[in-house]
Amino acid sequence: MRMLLVVLACLLTVTACAQPEAQPDKRTPLERSVAALQDKARRSPNNAEVLAQLGSAYVELARTKADPGYYDRARKALDESLRITPGNGEAMIGQGALANARHEFAAARDWAVKAQAERPDSAEVQGVLVDALTQLGDDAGASVALQRMLDLRPGVASFTRASYHFELHGRMDEARDALKQALDSASAPEEVAFCELHLGDLAWGAGALDEASEHYERANSLQGKGKVAAARGRTDEAITHYATLVSQVPAPQHLVEYGEVLEKAGRRQEAAEQYDLALKQLRLLGGDDLTAALIAADHGDPAEALRFAEAEWARRQSVFTADAMAWALHVNKRDAEARPFMAKALALGWKDKTVLRHKEVIG
Repeated sequence: MRMLLVVLACLLTVTACAQPEAQPDKRTPLERSVAALQDKARRSPNNAEVLAQLGSAYVELARTKADPGYYDRARKALDESLRITPGNGEAMIGQGALANARHEFAAARDWAVKAQAERPDSAEVQGVLVDALTQLGDDAGASVALQRMLDLRPGVASFTRASYHFELHGRMDEARDALKQALDSASAPEEVAFCELHLGDLAWGAGALDEASEHYERANSLQGKGKVAAARGRTDEAITHYATLVSQVPAPQHLVEYGEVLEKAGRRQEAAEQYDLALKQLRLLGGDDLTAALIAADHGDPAEALRFAEAEWARRQSVFTADAMAWALHVNKRDAEARPFMAKALALGWKDKTVLRHKEVIG
């Protein structure tokens, strides 16, 4: 009997050793959260709250992966949540976030207003409203919603929005202070990285390359590292960073920046391919004519750039669309018409270096 137990023990040991080691879970916290919500939705298909949470998570996943397929999943989950429980605030917040992500800013504002009636003390509602009103050019309305959000929940989401608001008004010290408050409030690693990334962007915009590089390194941002490498003349290194980035997150902005680095390296055909991909991705992600106008103005057809800019201006009159109109008119050799739009773009005090370059060129 003792020998049998010894043999069994040996067999068990060998079997255990022969088992493949458990692979580490390489999914992001968001991906794990989505998987858990999907499982809950399968087990409780009539749970409106779970479906609303799943829809909102899909919106965020679409943003982080630049994968428009998740928008369709988000819409279905949110629509189903509202079918099961009409007027539920969480699903309306999700619909607003989805509309913002797809650059349907008027629809996002309307969803936020509806959600606010159900959840007047929700910071998330105010966040959707801030984003929509900022993009629609309603600065006064965005300011009110932002202050309400800060009053309800001072944290990463509200402080980062405050930073952007200050940035648009040229109040750069306050923008940095707000981001530092966001960083102090951050608890999850992805929140810390988000804050570091945007601190890097502020430093980059101010021409503080070393400071920007430090923030980008702490954020582990391939985009930031690529920008810094390109600025320092390390073009091959920049190309490597951007090639990796667009293979993981083919966002239009990433594709454009990659194209510009390739163009700097004399690889014009490959650069043109990236610009074309960026325009196609824009169409899939929701038809952002503003970004399309700027891409076409810098890297494509001037007449097409103006068509894109005019279409976006018809939908919303913001500092962003004013800049796009000004630049599109400039590349079409219509500077006299461009100048009033340029004035609108700078009316709040915005000091974005690309916008200031547009102003300098237009005169």
